[in-house]
Amino acid sequence: MTDEKPNEAKIISRKAERMTEARKHRRQSAWYGLGMFGLVGWAVAVPGVAGVALRAWIDRRWPGETSWTLVLLLAGVALGCLNAWYWVQREGRDD
Repeated sequence: MTDEKPNEAKIISRKAERMTEARKHRRQSAWYGLGMFGLVGWAVAVPGVAGVALRAWIDRRWPGETSWTLVLLLAGVALGCLNAWYWVQREGRDD
């Protein structure tokens, strides 16, 4: 039983070292920067489109004089910007 724990510790240590090394190489790549740019774009665009889709559903369900297009589009984009900012901050930390 006591022989297993040092082996497990070594395995975990090796995996942690490999993850750290992979992160170093990943951040140095130009592809990583382009991928981050694309991910941030999608993180902002998808909630914006979702806001417009929600507007269409609301206008069909409860027709009225007020169109919620701009309000929900801006709310979706704002939510997307907050989401992208949080994600970039989390990825930018040196763990």
